[in-house]
Amino acid sequence: MKEKLVFLVKHNSFVQKIYRICGSTIIKFIGLFVRTDPTLIVFISLMGTRFNDSPRAIYEYMKSNTQYSKYKMIWAFEHPDQFSDIPSVKLDSLKFFITALKAGYWISNTQFERGLSYKKKRTKYLYTMHGSAIKLCGNDCPGRKDFDFRSVDYLCVQSDFDKYVFQRSFRARNECFLESGRPCNDVLWQIRDKDKYQMQKQLGLPANKKVILYAPTWRDSKNGGGSYDIKPPIDLKHWEKRLSDEYVVLFRAHHITTKIMNVEFNDFLRNYSDYPEINDLYIASDILITDYSSVMVDFAILERPILCFAYDYDDYLKERGTYFELDEELPNKSCRTQEELLDMITSIDFEEQKARSRRFKEKYDQYGGNGVRTAVQALIGDGQN
Repeated sequence: MKEKLVFLVKHNSFVQKIYRICGSTIIKFIGLFVRTDPTLIVFISLMGTRFNDSPRAIYEYMKSNTQYSKYKMIWAFEHPDQFSDIPSVKLDSLKFFITALKAGYWISNTQFERGLSYKKKRTKYLYTMHGSAIKLCGNDCPGRKDFDFRSVDYLCVQSDFDKYVFQRSFRARNECFLESGRPCNDVLWQIRDKDKYQMQKQLGLPANKKVILYAPTWRDSKNGGGSYDIKPPIDLKHWEKRLSDEYVVLFRAHHITTKIMNVEFNDFLRNYSDYPEINDLYIASDILITDYSSVMVDFAILERPILCFAYDYDDYLKERGTYFELDEELPNKSCRTQEELLDMITSIDFEEQKARSRRFKEKYDQYGGNGVRTAVQALIGDGQN
């Protein structure tokens, strides 16, 4: 039921308006009776479903540095019982809203207020984002006009392209941009070849095979928010026949995806959709296959081959759209069929592909490498205030 209500809010401008006005008014009223605690920080990752990404990187940095010992840090989760060893509160509960109103700082990689508006002036809000925009997002999406980032104090960007998109699609203020890159990507800027082999061993991958990471983005619900299934046109036996002598494939579904259809997993095609840390998968992989996902921007930091499998290209552009022509901007032209994709993999020139990814990186990964410290210094300083 909750998923269908969320879908309705996302896709109906009238419902969006009523939800925003009523919800914001109620929470702001509660806030009149809640005093701000300048040492309380609330963290959210991927709408409360994960303990990962940039919020986690910042959390662990602050936990490991004694100058921030006075700060009380709490996470908001959809299911706090799954994270019993972490101080937490249930997302969307009354306790969550009171905690959020009390907090001196918010740190999130997805919308903290989620369509509402109740942040106090004394609360500082760091929005790390969870990726760059390849597909249309925010108010550029059909039926969406409810995104408003004007209350965000610091918004992490990876490039000037990010600034352009976030201003137009989220109403972000130019002065809020933090040229830090995504904090969780700091580790990717330091990776060497030996780290790749160590990670492959850690993940239990065969030492005599190259690794392909296949990470498609989510597709919108076809049943009013009841499910978010994905059905890539993969003939597993055919992929295995053509690639298994040299490769293994790691499948990573988007966190919104509720079911993977038309795919059976085995020793060749392995399911890493629930693996908590995607950076480990980037580090272990020789090649990335994606479609319209911003994972390509993160992976480009490693300067490894990036292939685009856009099997639903025409339909996707009609229903959602992208910010640029994929075949002109990406390291490689998109493959529309699995045969095109497999041909490209079996004939790949790694040195040429590394150079292509490097050029893509120069444009879309202008900033990064010290994002955690940059973000914490901007938000809190050295912790001695």
